Amino acid sequence: MKSALRQTLRAAFDRAAPTYDDAAFLQQEVARRLDERLAVMKLDPVRILDAGCGTGFAFPLLNRRYPKARLVGLDLAHAMLTEARRRLPRPSLFDRLRTPFAAPPMALVGADIEALPLATDSLDLIWSNLAMQWLETPDTAFRELRRVLKPGGLLLFSSFGPDTLRELSAAFAGLDGYRHVNRFIDLHDLGDTLMHAGFANPVMEMEYLTLTYADLKGVLRDLKGIGAHTVLDGRRQGLMGRREWQQLVANYETFRHDGRLPATYEVIYGHAWVGDKTPWDDGRKVIQLKIEQRQAGLR
Repeated sequence: MKSALRQTLRAAFDRAAPTYDDAAFLQQEVARRLDERLAVMKLDPVRILDAGCGTGFAFPLLNRRYPKARLVGLDLAHAMLTEARRRLPRPSLFDRLRTPFAAPPMALVGADIEALPLATDSLDLIWSNLAMQWLETPDTAFRELRRVLKPGGLLLFSSFGPDTLRELSAAFAGLDGYRHVNRFIDLHDLGDTLMHAGFANPVMEMEYLTLTYADLKGVLRDLKGIGAHTVLDGRRQGLMGRREWQQLVANYETFRHDGRLPATYEVIYGHAWVGDKTPWDDGRKVIQLKIEQRQAGLR
């Protein structure tokens, strides 16, 4: 049974599904940067999992890079999968007549990354773009991801770090005593978790990406549009009063620069390989951390 937190998260993304693509500029940009990292990976996958596929933005990227691979898109929110279905390739009538019993090149699965309904050693590549920050138990999820990867398989993912939305956190600080921005996992903690799950030589990178807005309403509108406005821990239940809203706006205005309000995201990229799986493998590996910090403004 899913926990209350997972149910809350699923409901938030179900509601956001129809508006997600219009507000997910950052998510789409990070997906492109994640795809660029695959260019230097020596890999010829037969089966790929897009873990936390959302509306399926990465499907064309993965299909272009690995046209012969079979792709599975998995997401917790069923409404996201409904949107993703529109991105599935439509085989021509000729293809259907030529190979009527062939397995479909892509499939969609409604499930949780922390409990994958997939066979052990069934995948060559797992791709996950900005889904890991929503994990309730990352150690469980990484063990599951390693379980379904074949020896020699690759996990490639992106996530948000603790500096994400730091301006919004600062603007809310001391306002009402509640959390309004989620806690995100530190880069080093993610690397340690990968190591303890049994992945070989995790490599972690980080960069800051900044979106800019005309006003605070624009920031909050985009967060709601992608479902990221939902705070899972210590969140406020009631609505904000007028005086509190005015104070919040005034607090955020202190960050205005060149006529725009920034919203900073700490984006973490990670990849790790699965080595040989043996009965005595206890998951202890040497971890290599490659940390890069770059500033990138998205206007």
